[in-house]
Amino acid sequence: MILVNEHYGKLQASYLFSDIARRVKAYQAAHPDQKVIRLGIGDVTEPLPPACIAALHRAVDEMAAAQTFRGYGPEQGYDFLREAIARNDFQSRGSDIAADEVFVSDGAKCDTANIQELFGPKIRIAIPDPVYPVYVDTNVMAGRTGRAVKGRYRGLVYLPCTEENGFVPDLPAEPVDLIYLCFPNNPTGATASREQLARWVAYAREHKALILFDAAYEAFIRDPAIPHSIYEIPGARACAIEFRSFSKTAGFTGTRCAFTVVPKEVCGYTRTGEAAPLHPLWNRRHTTKFNGVSYPVQRAAEAVYSDEGKAQTRALTDFYLGNAALIRETLAGLGYTLTGGVNGPYVWVRTGKKASWKFFDRLLDRAQVVTTPGSGFGRCGEGYIRISAFNNRASVEEAMARIRKVL
Repeated sequence: MILVNEHYGKLQASYLFSDIARRVKAYQAAHPDQKVIRLGIGDVTEPLPPACIAALHRAVDEMAAAQTFRGYGPEQGYDFLREAIARNDFQSRGSDIAADEVFVSDGAKCDTANIQELFGPKIRIAIPDPVYPVYVDTNVMAGRTGRAVKGRYRGLVYLPCTEENGFVPDLPAEPVDLIYLCFPNNPTGATASREQLARWVAYAREHKALILFDAAYEAFIRDPAIPHSIYEIPGARACAIEFRSFSKTAGFTGTRCAFTVVPKEVCGYTRTGEAAPLHPLWNRRHTTKFNGVSYPVQRAAEAVYSDEGKAQTRALTDFYLGNAALIRETLAGLGYTLTGGVNGPYVWVRTGKKASWKFFDRLLDRAQVVTTPGSGFGRCGEGYIRISAFNNRASVEEAMARIRKVL
């Protein structure tokens, strides 16, 4: 008799964005003449940077000739991309990251989910609230939690992110082993200062804990005082793994390319307390279970680091930040309290007395604008919605005009 993984039965309903898609589909079926504007899921709308398109074409042409054809590539990524990442994203900012500590993948979501295979089943996990649902759901699937009670899983240590703490979690009151952090934050758009990150690094080193640092939105940071990487903090190489993505930086949501950084110093521990470096474990996992990103896509990602690519991706992220500024201006002008949208692409809006899903339904029904209910990100997200800046300018302007009429 084949047994199933019964931990999947603990998951609450469907994945958040699948639930939103189902509601929007039902609304469109009932109102086929209404134009729906999507500011919910963080999917980009603008074309790939021209430098990336040119590199894609050149790489495809190489695949058409026997002399330059490429077959299976290294699962960890081609050296040309790993070296470009290490040099431009880390070494240029004073972070000592080597090319062979960079693992190229097809998405940060996959990596943040798969990395937990390296850890034992009994670890204590700290999760910010609100939080990107993948962090929670994948640990539920792996059996590291109990069942959910009033929206929270037993066995997890939740770290409230509220207006009072600037949506940056305080250190846990009890010892934990694994810590999830995401800055600029999804969903709140909040950022963490150098001093705040330094406190987390000090905590992790003191408790032999590990920080999983999701920096997928670092390209939107404009404040020079805000760190782009956890490795800008002294000591982080020994206690942190970082995740990045080209999806939002360069519009690769339909092209798929990301990377994870695992320094050689970072360790887990055996039951007897012996240090176990995580770099070889992730290398083994990556090469065993991942086929690698295609050669043309990696050449396109490499082009992000060319002079033209840097200018074009900066213009692309500036464009979305311009959308975010319009959203902030509109909602603030209507009297709503909000955060984010300055060094990140998401605006986190307090809904007043309305529950998150009711506010979501109100904007969908009356303005035909899709947002994301904050409660889908955790208990502390109740009473908020997330508005994404990822759409074309005309659609954002129209969405804000509609919202002004109905709120």
